Amino acid sequence: MTSFSTNTDIPRHGPPALVARTFGWSVLAALAAFLINNVLVVWFGFPGLRGLTAGGSAGAMVNLALYVIAIGAAIAMVMTTRDRALRWDAHMVHSFNVYLIRALFWSVFLVGLTDASIAFLRSENLSEVLFGGAIANNFTRASWVGPWVHVPLIVASFVIALFTRTLGFTWLALLIVAAELLIVISRFVFSYEQALMGDLVRYWYAALFLFASAYTLYDDGHVRVDILYAGLGRTTRGYLNAQGTILLGMTTAWVILVIAFNGKQSIVNAPVRNFEISQAGPFGMYIKYQMAAFIGLFAITMLIQFVSYFFESVADKRDEPGHREPNQSSAH
Repeated sequence: MTSFSTNTDIPRHGPPALVARTFGWSVLAALAAFLINNVLVVWFGFPGLRGLTAGGSAGAMVNLALYVIAIGAAIAMVMTTRDRALRWDAHMVHSFNVYLIRALFWSVFLVGLTDASIAFLRSENLSEVLFGGAIANNFTRASWVGPWVHVPLIVASFVIALFTRTLGFTWLALLIVAAELLIVISRFVFSYEQALMGDLVRYWYAALFLFASAYTLYDDGHVRVDILYAGLGRTTRGYLNAQGTILLGMTTAWVILVIAFNGKQSIVNAPVRNFEISQAGPFGMYIKYQMAAFIGLFAITMLIQFVSYFFESVADKRDEPGHREPNQSSAH
């Protein structure tokens, strides 16, 4: 796997595309406001936009103001950079998404190995022998392992991602194979198996397929069922891709986001707030809440990449220079 590198051939300036750029950056601004509001609603008790229908409380006005400020900032940014090329915008959005995905892969790598090790110590009753009773007791509490073990590792992952340039797809796939092989050997050779072993494989599998989806879109690697598309010209394909990105791609991502983060008891917020674990209890890994969060992270990374794809498609429709063929991408 080659490292991700910056494409210096992308034009930084081009003919104004105020409508397309305003729409794309407004979508990203709305996403940022949506996620901030979710934190305010879930962790700080704000009413969210629903509070507007109940008399318009101060908290609800704050939630609404975040959207207004975010979209206003996006519009202001576009108006002050009128000559910025669409392809350069697409490149910047994609580069941020690459960093985000790279950080997520480091997170699942570090958390996976660490939590599997802790689960093994719990299963074999070695925690107290090695660390004493107090720490051994903490290792059995997901509400302690999550904030004091997982969160620091995730923060470290985002720092590590600043200094690395590999997306980690190949290595994570190799780790999954190694984890599967360990299960086979331990089960059929040594008649030994723990729930944590299957948990680790599922954890890495979920991360591989959900987090790699956005980069697969960048590489145009998703299955495309078409009859006429391949024979169309670049400008026509750009028009169809731009429309499809809005009507199908962004819409789907937003539906997932709204369902996943729909209040404190939603399918993502509830498990994360409670650091939910699987039914295997102390014999398994304490990462079920993270796998629930993967659903939301999948939608976030896909929406960001759809915005980048939209910018590229509009640039193709306008027949602007700097077109990138998917098979010439810099990383896989």
